[in-house]
Amino acid sequence: MKKSLVYTGTGDKGTTSLVGGERVSKAHQRIECYGSTDELNSFIGLLMDAVTEASDKDFLGFIQHKMFSIGSYLATDQTKKELRIESRISEQTIERIEKEIDKIDATLPPLKTFILPSGGRATSLAHVCRTVCRRAERQLYRLNEEVEVEEPVLIFINRLSDYLFTLARKECLLLNGKEISWDYTCI
Repeated sequence: MKKSLVYTGTGDKGTTSLVGGERVSKAHQRIECYGSTDELNSFIGLLMDAVTEASDKDFLGFIQHKMFSIGSYLATDQTKKELRIESRISEQTIERIEKEIDKIDATLPPLKTFILPSGGRATSLAHVCRTVCRRAERQLYRLNEEVEVEEPVLIFINRLSDYLFTLARKECLLLNGKEISWDYTCI
């Protein structure tokens, strides 16, 4: 079996290939989108190493697989190449993330103030993931102005940022015992 090359040289002129072989600029909005989802997936891997409970690690593993599916979805220009079923986000996937948010949220005290993104390593990493997720969401909506992005993809990314916020709160309470409220009087 021939070893695959890590480098091909085909991107040296500022273009890259989509699924199906079409070449586009590395600055194309589609590339920005799947670059951000890849970045988020990498941070989620780091978060997996920091969370305290095995069930959260397992759920984050599920999220990583779905993020890879979204990357595949974004790398496919559906006007030129049929989308593989593995690249779609289903209603069941969205329901699963919503159930996980509800499960965690039921264990948390009501949120009465803005909280700071701190309170422990896992907490801070979850907030980094949340903010990268929000950036990816903004980029997806920019792409949606050019080509249609399926609604389940947009909903999933939105719910994912909500999940990451909820997970950050959970980790903060597990690690720190209390959340750090924003002090608007701090000068």
